[in-house]
Amino acid sequence: MPEERLQKLMAHAGLGSRRSCEKIIEEGRVKVNGRLAKLGDKADPNNDKIEVNGRLLKIKQKNFVYIALNKPKGVISSLDDELEQGRKTVRDLIPLPGHLYPVGRLDKQSTGLMLMTNDGDLAHKLTHPRYGHTKTYQVVIEGQMNPAHITEWEEGVWLEGKKTIPVKIDVLQQNKRFTQLEIVMREGRKRQIRRVAAQLGYNVRQLNRVRLGTLELGNLKPGDWRHLNKGEINVLQKSTSKSKPKGKKRPPSKSNYKKKSNYKKQS
Repeated sequence: MPEERLQKLMAHAGLGSRRSCEKIIEEGRVKVNGRLAKLGDKADPNNDKIEVNGRLLKIKQKNFVYIALNKPKGVISSLDDELEQGRKTVRDLIPLPGHLYPVGRLDKQSTGLMLMTNDGDLAHKLTHPRYGHTKTYQVVIEGQMNPAHITEWEEGVWLEGKKTIPVKIDVLQQNKRFTQLEIVMREGRKRQIRRVAAQLGYNVRQLNRVRLGTLELGNLKPGDWRHLNKGEINVLQKSTSKSKPKGKKRPPSKSNYKKKSNYKKQS
């Protein structure tokens, strides 16, 4: 095996996603040949001694597991309840042995598709915005949304000093009481949809993720889960194997407010 970045090797060993493994390295919990490792270091597991928390890192061929879960409202998308408040986690919903971690997050009040897996490399490429994989949400906003605000949202909104990556928005249904949107995005900052909506003056009533990369939620009921079939796994793996980091150029975005064929206006 040639030299690989430490976070990738750790992810292959089942220690979590690449992002979580990067944090472990930054916390000074990884050594290579007795030397404290830093982010960006590479190693050859056949020739180098890699230690995580004082234990030798063992990399072996894994039987990867891929599970689609429909996260219900009130469940946190973490492996553990860090606050120790007795909250139910997505891991509690899947009574299988072994280490599984969620690909991406949904806040406690949001629902929808989550992928649970022990394939750290695939998880990293699906969630990191530089690879360009999209996530699709159906969102219900309180009130009738101004078309200018939809255009502003599509083109990017400033959050904490950084502009959001452009998104694609279709209006599915609208009246004076609510606006139903379909939002396709490749970024995933913490509570991003809710924060952008609030900044534009709207409250999110419902948020449901229906697609992650090539994987669709389908008819999976809230709280239910299933193993991905071979076809779904192959399509996911092919889509991530072809993934290349995107440049920093921001693609142009135009509002679809008037283009959606099934847009309905109700009184």
